[in-house]
Amino acid sequence: MTLSFYVHIPYCIKRCGYCDFNTYTPNELQDGATLEIVSNDYIDAVLKELDAAPLDQVPTIFFGGGTPSLLPADDLGRVISAIRARNGLSVDCEITLEANPDSVTAEKLKRYIEVGFNRISFGMQSSKPHVLAVLDRTHNPDNVKKAVDMARAAGFGSISVDLIYGTPGESLDDWRETVTAALALDIDHISAYALIVEGGTKLAAQIKRGDLTMPDDDLMADMYLLVDELCQTHGFSWYELSNWSKPGHECRHNIAYWENKNWWGLGPGAHSHIDGKRFWNVKHPTAYKQKLFASESPVHESEELSQSQIETEAIMLGIRMRDGLEKASLTANQIKLLEAYEVNGYLEMSVNRVVLTPTGRLIADRIVREITF
Repeated sequence: MTLSFYVHIPYCIKRCGYCDFNTYTPNELQDGATLEIVSNDYIDAVLKELDAAPLDQVPTIFFGGGTPSLLPADDLGRVISAIRARNGLSVDCEITLEANPDSVTAEKLKRYIEVGFNRISFGMQSSKPHVLAVLDRTHNPDNVKKAVDMARAAGFGSISVDLIYGTPGESLDDWRETVTAALALDIDHISAYALIVEGGTKLAAQIKRGDLTMPDDDLMADMYLLVDELCQTHGFSWYELSNWSKPGHECRHNIAYWENKNWWGLGPGAHSHIDGKRFWNVKHPTAYKQKLFASESPVHESEELSQSQIETEAIMLGIRMRDGLEKASLTANQIKLLEAYEVNGYLEMSVNRVVLTPTGRLIADRIVREITF
């Protein structure tokens, strides 16, 4: 068995208008505090939680957030060193850092390499200033190329950018320019996600007031098909619904999620999955630290997955992947239902496997619902 680790860094300088993640600005946590004051004992708490995790060897570690690149490399390196000493890392262990393009320097990136990182994912979102403004993103789009070039010079073997499509006011041409700009960078991986408006966010309030209007479904579909086409043309293969990469640069950490492998989430609000049991931590960093420093478990709730849940999730996750579903894992009735989608060009069925076509990926959720409920 192996065990992947996700390390949650819950700090951001500013909250983006669309963001519903479990993140906090220093001022939200402590009036007038700097990031250093707020986070100085955070890594100590994470290392205490690590003591509860299984001892299996580790093939991937992913630092997400929040903005992990706000923290000094040496702080994050303490976590990598502790996992290496305690569990052992696989020879080719993939260690990813999520980063805001504005938050890195050549010196910081070099140090991240020295403490063990080998993969970095930049939050680019868009190359269009008016789209970034609606998203409330703080970075200058010109800084993305500088950040990517500095990361490559520092020695990162894999570099990814995250993009968001379907922002209010974004046209298909805007999106084409963004994807084209991303593919012109020295990267080997792209993630492209449809914007989801979460309740309680600034963006949701703007849409509710009528200040902004979401694009219609046809435009969203065109945007997805466009990024798929452009990526394929530039040597980036689709390997998961929202992810494309050059050969050998797939994100192995995320693949571990989609294949329902074991992983442990360190940090407030982080989720874990161990042998069919899921559990997740208390959300607030202060409560998380208090529990660990009092030698208490930070776990908030847990659930044991039933066999039917495990089978349903295997279909839901597997159909998202380039390899698709094994026919042997499906019932005769499920295969019969899928045959109708094959006739309409939404999927391809070989002797052994079922794989979504680009248009089929647009309705993946509908297909899953039909064959699992």
